Parts: sequence; C-alpha cells; structure tokens
Amino acid sequence: MTADDAADGNGVGTVHLVGSGPGDPELLTMKAARLIDEADVVLHDKLPGPEILGMIPAEKREDVGKRAGGEWTPQEYTNNRLVELAREGNDVVRLKGGDPFVFGRGGEEMEHLADNGIPFEVVPGITSAVAGPGSAGIPVTHRDHVSSVSFVTGHEDPTKDESAVDWDALAATGGTLVVLMGVGKLPLYTAELREAGVDGDTPVALIERATWPDMRVATGTLDTIVDVRDEADIEPPAITVIGEVAATRDRVKQFLQGGGADAVAEADATAGGSGGDE
Repeated sequence: MTADDAADGNGVGTVHLVGSGPGDPELLTMKAARLIDEADVVLHDKLPGPEILGMIPAEKREDVGKRAGGEWTPQEYTNNRLVELAREGNDVVRLKGGDPFVFGRGGEEMEHLADNGIPFEVVPGITSAVAGPGSAGIPVTHRDHVSSVSFVTGHEDPTKDESAVDWDALAATGGTLVVLMGVGKLPLYTAELREAGVDGDTPVALIERATWPDMRVATGTLDTIVDVRDEADIEPPAITVIGEVAATRDRVKQFLQGGGADAVAEADATAGGSGGDE
C-alpha cells in the first residue's frame, strides 16, 4: 500500500514527525504550530518546553516521553501507538524536542510507519544542539577558535555491548563537542577526553533547560565541570559544550538577554580540583 492509497482511500490518517525546537514556543516553526493546532492527537516526549505543551489541549495530549532515571515509555509502545492512531483515521503529531532526527529516534519511528503502510511527514525543528548553546551566548563554531563541531549522544542504547562513541577520534578533531542527554555520564566522558589528551583547562559549559523561562548555565573546565555540576545541581535536560567556544559566553553575557527570561540565570557554582576521576 502506498502513502497515497493509505491517505486517500483507506481512512488512514497521517503521522507528522514534528520537531518542537529547544523549548521556547516562539522558536516553533510556523508549520509545527499549525500542525499541532490541527492535530487530533499529539504524542509528545519530555523535551518540548512546558509552554509548548501548554498550547495543546489536555484531551488530545499523550505523554510517551522518556527521562533518564525517571518515568519512561518503551519505544515499541510509541511505535505501535502511532500506527494504531493513524489506522483509526486520526491526524497525529509526534512531537519531539529539538529536531526529530538528531538523537530523537525519529528515524526508527519513520521506518516503523513505513513498514506498516502509514503515511507520514517529517517536519524539521531547530536542534537544541545549536540553539541551546546559542541562547547561552556560545557559538558552536567561531572563525577565531574552531572550524568544526561534533554532536554526541550521552545516552546510547543500553543494550549495546560497548559504546560506539570514539572519544579518541573526537578529541583528535580539536573541534567543539556538544553532548546531548549527557548530564548523568559527565564524569565518564570528561575522563575519557582527558585520557585522550584534551587539556584539563578546556572550557566547558552546561546549559540546563535551554530557552525555557528557568534556563540556567554553569561553566567550568574539563577538570572542574563535574564538581560544578554537582554544586549547581544541574539536572536534565541539559546540554554540554566542550571547547574554546564555551569561554565566549564570559565576554558577552553582560549584554545577553535570555531565551524567554529577562536574563539568563547563572548557576551559582565555582569549583576546583580534578573533577570526574573518582
């Protein structure tokens, strides 16, 4: 069955895989906002900001989110629920934080929909991997400092026998590293990077709830950032930026206006020591 057959002749609805951006509702694309408004059902995860979720009537919201160390919905359930709702004739929005194809499992959901003959649409969103640091005054690239950036997940498939992330190769690029969903494993990968030869004085920033009204930013170095995280009580969702660009914030923050807030809040933490070696 083709997508046209499904949509036109069989009473099957369409699933829209929609990126909601980093959380500020004004950073939703116009198309995302329209589809959310028109949808019969919105299946959302934990990462769209509270203001975005507040735009959706409670009766058409379904929470299928996952949060490290907290409540979670099996991916298999979400995949099957999308198919079920579409076969009932619903217009379905699958709403994801950031962009659906940047560590959002959108690819898996797309394949499952295709395998089951469900028509779908992909609606890209502003990825938090770039917008989050940007909202904190941190460019992920900068002509004076770095010409490459790597995006890394801090939450790999737990069923893997070993990590697929090559920290030695990432360290060798000399570029900016942006780690998503990596707050819990911060001690692990900061230690891996130091072992791979990255200088312990390399600037690091943690951006918690980027562009949300209660956004916070904590800064340190590769050696100190684990202690900074602990003292500031930084929690998910948060983005880690490792590289010289993280220090740019200090030069501009006096004039920086926060995403959705009067000013970006600075986490109250200073730390020394060796960070995540223990």
